[in-house]
Order: sequence, then structure tokens, then C-alpha cells
Amino acid sequence: MSPASARRRPAPPVPAPDARALDALRRMVRVLRSSSRAVERDSGISGAQLFVLRRLAAEPGQSLNEVAAATLTHQSTVSEVVARLVARRLVSRRPAPDDARRLTLSLTTRGRTLLRRAPRAIQAVLVDGFGRLPIRQQRALADGLEAWLAAAGLAEVPATMFFEPVRRSRAPR
Repeated sequence: MSPASARRRPAPPVPAPDARALDALRRMVRVLRSSSRAVERDSGISGAQLFVLRRLAAEPGQSLNEVAAATLTHQSTVSEVVARLVARRLVSRRPAPDDARRLTLSLTTRGRTLLRRAPRAIQAVLVDGFGRLPIRQQRALADGLEAWLAAAGLAEVPATMFFEPVRRSRAPR
């Protein structure tokens, strides 16, 4: 045995798939949580609200359904986030110029001012990274995550925006 081969250490064992998956999930949750806290501290809005504001800034005049599609979120979930942004006067709702029955959403001056000093939304970083994966990997990852939730009995948990409070529905009287 040569001195060089005697000094080589064996390769560390490859973690099991469950450990790898949980570690990846932990890293995602960690970056989402720390980013959301920083956004709230520096801007006074949630990370989810920043994500919606950024998408509205990219294409003003969207409908609620268009914002839901742009944020890859269910319409009812994005509706709550938009309502909070409207209440804070960061977003305005107006009838569409071509159809008064349809409402369009736009940033207010206050919303644009806030965005000028706000960081990029971490959700956008994750979405962009996912989009850089080959389509086969995107499908496999989405299928695997959905299967994991189903196997854990969690498939029916509603998907809300990250760290955004969910309005509780009232109990029937």
C-alpha cells in the first residue's frame, strides 16, 4: 500500500433519501422563514405580500385571477393577500377600462415606493430555480411531493402562501 492510499479516508456515507428530502425541505423552510422575517422587519409587509406586489409591478392592471396565476397560487388565497395590500393602500382596485364588471389591480404610489427599497421575493427565487430544472425533473419533483403528502395523510391540507395568516372561517350560527 502506498503512503498516499494509506492516507485516503473512505468517502462519507450518502444520506438516506428520507434524510436528504427532509434536509432539503428544512433548507427551504429556513430560507423562506428568514426572508419573510427580514421583509416584515424592513418593509412592514409579509413575504407573501411582497411576492404579490412584485408580480403586480411586473404587469400592472391584472385581475385577481391573473395575479393568482402569476403567483402560482389559488385565487381564494391570493384574494386574502390582495385584500391586506388594498387595506394598507399599497394596491388599488379599479374597474377594467374594457369591462366594468372586471376589477384590475395596480400598485399605488405608496406601493411603488415600498418596492423601491424592498428585496427580491424569495418565492420568486424558488420559482425561477424550479423553472431552470428540466421539465422531466419538474414533473417528477411535483409528483413526488404530492405523493409524499398523500402518503403522510396530508394531501387535503390547503396550500396557502408561505407564512401568510389565513383568515378563519366563521362557525355557522
